[in-house]
Amino acid sequence: MNYSEIEQALIEFRNKKGWQKYHNLKDLAISLNIEASEVLEIFQWHATEQQLDTAENQHLQEELADTLIYIFYMCEKLQVDPLEIVAQKMKVNQSRHWNTEKQV
Repeated sequence: MNYSEIEQALIEFRNKKGWQKYHNLKDLAISLNIEASEVLEIFQWHATEQQLDTAENQHLQEELADTLIYIFYMCEKLQVDPLEIVAQKMKVNQSRHWNTEKQV
């Protein structure tokens, strides 16, 4: 599926469920944050080097999908293409400089 097809499928799903009334930017932002926290929760108490097991990997993929879905709904509300705004941000980042040296 390309992005347009995914967006259309998400809109149809939302409308079929009658969730339009909940899809305002504030509530979508809250839901996005909750889903992002669920991504983080997968790594809670793991050592940095610890690999995810198969179940955790699957869970991570599901939470990433949930996070993306809320981002896509927000982009639809804003009438922006998420791929386009990422490309624009990449151009901005190309000209930025970060100090990556560890400061003591």
